[in-house]
Amino acid sequence: MNKDSFWIRIIYIISIVICSAVAFLILGPRPVGIEGAIDVSSLPLVNASLNAITTALLIFGYVLIRNKKRQLHKNIMLASFGTSAGFLVSYIIYHWFKAGPKKYIGDYPEFYFFILITHIILASIIIPLALITLYRGWSEDLPKHRRIAKITLPLWLYVSITGVIIYIMLY
Repeated sequence: MNKDSFWIRIIYIISIVICSAVAFLILGPRPVGIEGAIDVSSLPLVNASLNAITTALLIFGYVLIRNKKRQLHKNIMLASFGTSAGFLVSYIIYHWFKAGPKKYIGDYPEFYFFILITHIILASIIIPLALITLYRGWSEDLPKHRRIAKITLPLWLYVSITGVIIYIMLY
């Protein structure tokens, strides 16, 4: 097995573990007494803010690479990955200490559920895509990095923007 296939397998394993953990936290049982053990009421705003920051960083990173500022692009894309990782940690904490997802009670249920379902599906897909894109850039495999980044960027933007929209619709 070469180095590249080793890291791609690790990325897929990490992606499956993350998606499974998130699904379990939302759908699985909670230990007795865990709900409300800490106040997580501010975390949805933190999550939406992290998604908004990620969106801005992704756009800024795209502008930087279009202007051939490669090192700054790398730094900004790592920062956007960091804010996405921060979101994931905050999201997991929120759902561990709060039972189930918040119910939508607005006037546009079809729109909300379309946004929510596409957000969930693409959020699970963006995990390996973002990791592979970062890996390709980090390892200087620029032709493969460019090819996958053309897919990753719009999907990652969609996930981060719809995360903010979902927050606005729920709160």
